[in-house]
Amino acid sequence: MTTALAPAVRRQTIADALHRTALRLPDKLAIACGDTRWSYADFNALVTRLAAGLAQLGVAEGDKVAVLARNSHGFAALRFALARRGAVLVPINFMLKADEVAYILRHAGAKTLATDSGLAELARAAAALDTAVERFIWLPSEDPTEPDPAMHRFDHLAACADPLPEVSLQSTDVAQIVYTSGTESMPKGAMLTHDAVLWQYVSCVINAEIAEADVALHALPLYHCAQLDVFFGPAIYIGSSNVITGKPVPDHLLNLLEQHRITSFFAPPTVWIALLRSPAFDAARLKHLAKGYYGASIMPVEVLKELAARLPAVRLWNLYGQTEIAPLATLLGPDDQLRKPGSCGKAVLNVETRVVNEAMEDVLPGEVGEVVHRSPHLMLGYFNDPEKTAAAFSGDWFHSGDLATLDDEGYITIVDRKKDMIKTGGENVASREVEEMIYRLTAVSEVAVIGLPDPKWVEAVTAVIVVKAGHTLSEDEVIAHCAANMAGFKAPKRVVFTEALPKNPSGKLLKRELRLRHAQQG
Repeated sequence: MTTALAPAVRRQTIADALHRTALRLPDKLAIACGDTRWSYADFNALVTRLAAGLAQLGVAEGDKVAVLARNSHGFAALRFALARRGAVLVPINFMLKADEVAYILRHAGAKTLATDSGLAELARAAAALDTAVERFIWLPSEDPTEPDPAMHRFDHLAACADPLPEVSLQSTDVAQIVYTSGTESMPKGAMLTHDAVLWQYVSCVINAEIAEADVALHALPLYHCAQLDVFFGPAIYIGSSNVITGKPVPDHLLNLLEQHRITSFFAPPTVWIALLRSPAFDAARLKHLAKGYYGASIMPVEVLKELAARLPAVRLWNLYGQTEIAPLATLLGPDDQLRKPGSCGKAVLNVETRVVNEAMEDVLPGEVGEVVHRSPHLMLGYFNDPEKTAAAFSGDWFHSGDLATLDDEGYITIVDRKKDMIKTGGENVASREVEEMIYRLTAVSEVAVIGLPDPKWVEAVTAVIVVKAGHTLSEDEVIAHCAANMAGFKAPKRVVFTEALPKNPSGKLLKRELRLRHAQQG
């Protein structure tokens, strides 16, 4: 047996990944956000100064630092500065209410909260609700804003001339605690180590073909693990150029895609749909776009076909996973998009995935089972929650809570979340199957299918539909279309028309909100 080298000699952390890219590509554009431009050398040096400023402020190794902010160059720099300081990032969804933010602050034990001018009021209100927060950091925004005079300024911290204290950080230490959406109960904090995130970067680079030559647009919230760790982190790791925006609205995105000659772009299906429906959409404006990625929720097959027809030069990837696996687990590549429409593909490089029944036996092709994983991407567990951790890793596999089928080639298709399976009249109905059928109607822009309480059916299959501009559609037409093309018990018993579907900032449909809203109305 040989003696192990000192951790500092072998160390590979998230911040080390940036440092090595800066050594390879010092003059290359790393970050563009608003009027800010940083080369990799600039970015790396600023991150070191910012980490030293955090240390001077009193942020110690292992401290939990929460971030409640929209996308900006400041958010990007703070992410790597915390890693370099050895502190733990706790990103928070800025759509939460003050008491929901406060729960995460309390649970994580965060003493430092970074925010921006647009969210400073929410940050203060949440911190005042019996949390341990002692200090605030003001982050600059994409557009110029006035710094909050009561907060420690990002630019002052990033001007620190003190040397950065040595850290005893190892790759197996926790880099971030990312809280789940809390759809089933209170949010759970997934503890992800540096090496878990970095192994996931490798899978992203290899399977999603993230490359040094990419000019990537990062528009979905960086608090969300998909944008932060499937796209932004791997792009820094490999040396792409990165355009950051906190305004994921169609016209602004189209302008950025054209102006910066973006070659790589990720968005959930709802954002891709919004781009296609925008009057400003013109395929010529996206002529440099070569790689398109979707995830966070399921892409309707009809929308996938429309994307392929209107942007034929864009290669598409479907990425699937969850917070607890950092988050990429499986991927469907460009060659399979139309051959295996609706599938989330197969496990990526560093993941082993199965679809199993209750006895943990592999299901046969076509049978529904739960998706389970093994991977170095996976979390250590849920922070301060050994009971839920044990349940999640039952049988020495991570249980995703997603229901899926396998085909005879081993491709996985997600059927539903366990909680989204509708039990109607004693029969199970997968909401996704009904949604795909309704998307075949040309008048449908978006649809979400949910189960609502019903005295006869227990749960009534209900379709909530957004109609395309200039089109008309009736409840009878929708029900007749479904009844003619699928089993009668699967057809909607009720159809609701609405102007928009509720979504979180990452574009995921909020079905729980729909169920609450329409159950009350019903």
